[in-house]
Amino acid sequence: MNEQRMINVLDNGYVRLVNVMGSDLTVANSARVSYDKESKELTERDIRLIKFLAREGHTSPFRHAILQFEVYAPLMVARQWWKYVVGSDHVMDAWNESSRRYITEYPAFYIPKADEWRSAPENSKQGSGEPIDIKIGEQHTKALMNYVKLGEDLYEQALHNGICAEQARLFLPAYGMYVRWYWTASLQSIAHFLNQRMAHDAQKEIQEYAEAVYELVKPHFPVSIGELVKEESD
Repeated sequence: MNEQRMINVLDNGYVRLVNVMGSDLTVANSARVSYDKESKELTERDIRLIKFLAREGHTSPFRHAILQFEVYAPLMVARQWWKYVVGSDHVMDAWNESSRRYITEYPAFYIPKADEWRSAPENSKQGSGEPIDIKIGEQHTKALMNYVKLGEDLYEQALHNGICAEQARLFLPAYGMYVRWYWTASLQSIAHFLNQRMAHDAQKEIQEYAEAVYELVKPHFPVSIGELVKEESD
């Protein structure tokens, strides 16, 4: 099944659902095969079964449903996302990322607006607190823009002077630079990612990406994702 729906995230980013294999019925039938049973269409009995599987932690049937996404996000989001994937004990995860060893497309960078800078939290070494005063935010937005411009100029100069792309990229500011990748994962793995990254204490930027993934998954697996992922109430 091909799907082209895309959700924009942050200033330049997006999540695009590329392919889907399976449905809620796939989950139910994967569980019923133990008894040599199969449903032709999703019934109330199948829905009760899916709820039972999720409630009791019988997760293997959810690994028979697969989704593929294209993601464009700042490197700081990508590396946090990737750290989750390599640390996951779930099967059916694949990750392929664009490389500036081979491409020299004009780089894009995530630059928070003046009212988007956040303070350090009072009681934790990670995460963020309340918004910073907008005047201070303006100073740091301008400083970041100047920093990015300097890096871009040095990058272009290195390419112009014949330096290879895989070394010229050293001049590009890293953490805010957008990167593009394909992520293919089982429904179980995606649900685990969503529960981790939609949590209130997750970094705000990756929360926004996780919410986009969630919105793209829901129409295809409304029962399963509703049981596997519990949205936090405000």
